[in-house]
Amino acid sequence: MINITHKSSTLRIATAQAVVEVSHEDVIKAVVEKKVPKGDVFEMAKVAGLFAAKKTSDMIPDCHPLPIEYTLITFEIIDLLIHIRVEIHTIYKTGVEVEAMHAASVVALTIYDMLKPLDKNITIQQIKLIEKKGGKSSFKFHNQSLRAAVIVCSDSISSGEKEDKAGLAISKKLNAYNIETVEYIIVPDEIDEIQEKLISFSSQQIDLIIYTGGTGLSPRDVTPEAIKPLLEKEIYGIEEAIRSYGQMRTPYSMLSRSVAGIIGESVVLALPGSTKGAEESMDAIFPAILHTFQVIKGSRHD
Repeated sequence: MINITHKSSTLRIATAQAVVEVSHEDVIKAVVEKKVPKGDVFEMAKVAGLFAAKKTSDMIPDCHPLPIEYTLITFEIIDLLIHIRVEIHTIYKTGVEVEAMHAASVVALTIYDMLKPLDKNITIQQIKLIEKKGGKSSFKFHNQSLRAAVIVCSDSISSGEKEDKAGLAISKKLNAYNIETVEYIIVPDEIDEIQEKLISFSSQQIDLIIYTGGTGLSPRDVTPEAIKPLLEKEIYGIEEAIRSYGQMRTPYSMLSRSVAGIIGESVVLALPGSTKGAEESMDAIFPAILHTFQVIKGSRHD
């Protein structure tokens, strides 16, 4: 199966359909009047569809087991056609399109099985996805040629004792969203130098100013103390999202003091200095954080 551990759970909805066509009106009449020998067709088919939705990952090899939190199965008769509609909801890291189509197909097969003693010419048609919501396809972010500055805060890296990996990992993640890293620098854990870079880059109206390192609890971890006094607004939700995402992966995330805020039209982030911590923090907030620029720039131009 595809690795989805880096994804965040969101509300995801899928609606699928299938169509069963019978060959004469007497069959439809028997269904409506509940006179089919095998029982109530729609109730039996609905139960089968509910089981199918929950068992999809047992049947389709690459489907992830996921929580089915709502399933609605409805029927509409139009002439000799029985239209089946299945809607499924989940809050998870991946969508439920296959679950909805699998359920619709099993509902159709159940109807076929129950009606075949009455009609030898039944056909199943149009098993397809009608609509899906949630995930990347439902959240469109307009990248307006954003520019970024990445600042690595570390005494050991600035002195040449260690090699930076976290800052480079952040730049790589930015590149995946077509965000250009126009500045990449390394500074020691000194409040004055950290603040000087923030003032400089925000005055240049660089869209994203991302610090990595200095967010821990050691005496030399001073990045939050340097950044917070200069912020016009803190964005607490971004900070919470980073820590919540990290906490599901390591219990030590609760010790991180990540910071997020705004100066002018620049978004400022202070992320952990470990490579994994920096990567996971980026995964936690991208691409949703890009909506910040639409809000900031839209409100300034109203």
